[in-house]
Amino acid sequence: MDSLSELINLLNSAEKKLFRQFLQRKNKRSDVKNLQLLDLLETDDIDGINNLYESQKNDDAYHALRKRLQDNLLLFLSQKTFESSQSDTYDALRLLVVGRFLLENDVVKIAFKCLDKAERLAEQLEQFNLLNELLLLKLQYAHLPGAEDLEVLTTRFMRNQSHMQREAKLNMAYAFLRQELQEIHLKGKIVNLTTLMLATIRKYKISARELMTYKSIYQILFIANEYAAIQQNYGLIERYINRTNQFIQDQGHRKQSYLFYHISILYLLANFHLRRKDFDRCAAYLGEMMDLMMTDSRYYTLFHSRHQLLSALNLFFTDRADDAISMLRQSLSNAKHTSKSEDIEDLRICLTMFLALCNDRGSLKQLALLTRTDAWYEKKMGMLWTIRKNLMEILVHAQFSNIELAMSRLVSFRRRYKKYLLKTSEDRVLLFVKLVEKYLQKPDVVFEAAYKKAVLDLPGRAENDDIFTLSFIAWLIARWEKKGAYKVALTLIQQDNHDQEYALQVNDL
Repeated sequence: MDSLSELINLLNSAEKKLFRQFLQRKNKRSDVKNLQLLDLLETDDIDGINNLYESQKNDDAYHALRKRLQDNLLLFLSQKTFESSQSDTYDALRLLVVGRFLLENDVVKIAFKCLDKAERLAEQLEQFNLLNELLLLKLQYAHLPGAEDLEVLTTRFMRNQSHMQREAKLNMAYAFLRQELQEIHLKGKIVNLTTLMLATIRKYKISARELMTYKSIYQILFIANEYAAIQQNYGLIERYINRTNQFIQDQGHRKQSYLFYHISILYLLANFHLRRKDFDRCAAYLGEMMDLMMTDSRYYTLFHSRHQLLSALNLFFTDRADDAISMLRQSLSNAKHTSKSEDIEDLRICLTMFLALCNDRGSLKQLALLTRTDAWYEKKMGMLWTIRKNLMEILVHAQFSNIELAMSRLVSFRRRYKKYLLKTSEDRVLLFVKLVEKYLQKPDVVFEAAYKKAVLDLPGRAENDDIFTLSFIAWLIARWEKKGAYKVALTLIQQDNHDQEYALQVNDL
């Protein structure tokens, strides 16, 4: 999809009507084709677009028209965002704009009142760049009657400069760590997280005190969570979890201005405990998260899908599959036009997995709704997510006797991802695929002792301890078990990480 179409898709039907009115007001001539192009793009009328201009010599005119339409759309979106946003940051920005206008028109007293209020808001939100603009404006007009003392203003300005420098260092460190994560994720780079963190802190000369903010704690925890997901081992980041818990306890009370980071931290803590199979603590953090979300409708909307996803997973892996499935179905049916596509895909794939493990053919329908390309999934959802999605597709088709289709998907999977998996030392995935392939070629192989042993050896490996990996292994075990894959998965998940007793219970092997 091209960039112009992506921008148009951000608008709902009411907003598209307003945008048409916006274009009509701007059009000075009757022969302007921007409204016509908008209609053609909305209906995906390729022939109409090709015939928009009579001659092919008018390609330049067509591209100029597209450029003007895109510029107008960006202008419309910026105005709509600025006008409709209810955030304190936008309130401060609006006050800054009004204050500057009033100062330029000699309405000094009200102007300084606007700027004082904007400064208070910006300071509460730690919006140091915005504060910089505010203080510079106050300094520019410090000679006017009613202005603050120049020395007082200068002191605040210099202090804010220091805060800006600290923020810049933290942002550079965060960007560097994200880049390193990409190297680990896509190229299999071997890195110790603690060593990497310490080296980054030294590289950007960040003090321990500078790390003790909601934003920096969130950024560190986000990096740690991503690292654990790549390594498939959440035990590696337990020290960061403990430090985060201590930080939150030390705060004593929550500040409304830090609500986004506080909720984000609780989400990451809930995810950590879910992946460590501590479902009670996961539920407790989800409860805290919901309490904070309920205090602000903006954050309720922003985090609701992610909260529902973790809640459903927690229900599912504590033997409440019906409740989990119902929750996901309701979340998908209530999804709005503005919902992030990544959140929708997460809910959809999770529902597909739940239904498949419960041997419900509805999983085939949900799978068919995951229609985007692998390239899109790799870019938006990550390589690990996309690999799991492809593996699940193979298993679901095999489960409901679409053997040829499953085999075709398996061949495609190996062709696309084998080199990447070998490069990132993910041989275990290829071993799993090989076991699935043996089953597809000869279903009765699952009753052979050697095959059972190869499968039952998988849960004992530390790198296979994740709840999602265990669910895949459960699917294989269920091929010869009398129990369904869901019950097998619950058994595997409930046992201790290094407990091998389950292998002794299966068919007296």
